[in-house]
Amino acid sequence: MLMQSLIRAFVSLLHPRMLALMIWPVALALALWIALAVLFWGRAVAGIDVMLRGTPVVEWMFAVAPLAAIAAHLGWILLALLFVPLVLVTATMIIGVFAMPMMVNHVAERAFPGLARRHGGGAVGSAWSAFVALLWFCALVVVSLPLWLVPPLWPALPALLLGYLNYRVFAYDALAEHASPDELGRILRQDRAPLFALGVAVALAGHVPVLGFFAPLYGGLAFIHYGLARLEALRTAPIEGVAQRVEE
Repeated sequence: MLMQSLIRAFVSLLHPRMLALMIWPVALALALWIALAVLFWGRAVAGIDVMLRGTPVVEWMFAVAPLAAIAAHLGWILLALLFVPLVLVTATMIIGVFAMPMMVNHVAERAFPGLARRHGGGAVGSAWSAFVALLWFCALVVVSLPLWLVPPLWPALPALLLGYLNYRVFAYDALAEHASPDELGRILRQDRAPLFALGVAVALAGHVPVLGFFAPLYGGLAFIHYGLARLEALRTAPIEGVAQRVEE
């Protein structure tokens, strides 16, 4: 179901309405972070340098001649590496809070027209889920920041962290309109692993040229396709007790 959701999300992404929907969240996120960089770049670099100095990894880097120059400019390097992920994270939050209802309607009308809407979630739940996800994401980034300098962990950690954020932001909104409260809780509880895997897959798609620009929108569509397909399968699955009586 994961691969099928990713493929269907790509097809949905090509619709002109969805392509147009991607422009303003990314433009708004980009403008916000450029403005913040102009205002606070120097202070942020100094703060990161102070925070990382004295950690075992950085001390080891200063002791190795080729890495000493990198260690001396860690704040600047880390902020440069974080700029694009921060833009994508911000665009993800904007889409998760403001654009998902339109995307859910787009996918449901075309791929799941017979799926009943039971309104198990709402705007308050969506905003709260996104807020909690962002708090956890920021905390995990701060805690793991020194590990981003370790070569084997650098590609993996951002993908895992962004995958977690995608999962927490998009999974609830993908189901809120159609699932009942019980169905919503059941799918989010039972499908934690595949939903997280889908979030990581979407995070990795962000590194694909051109597609990376549309990664937040693509991620939302992938979670909608997965969530609605999972909900449809849940509703059409035979009830175990009834099935046994029919067989008897």
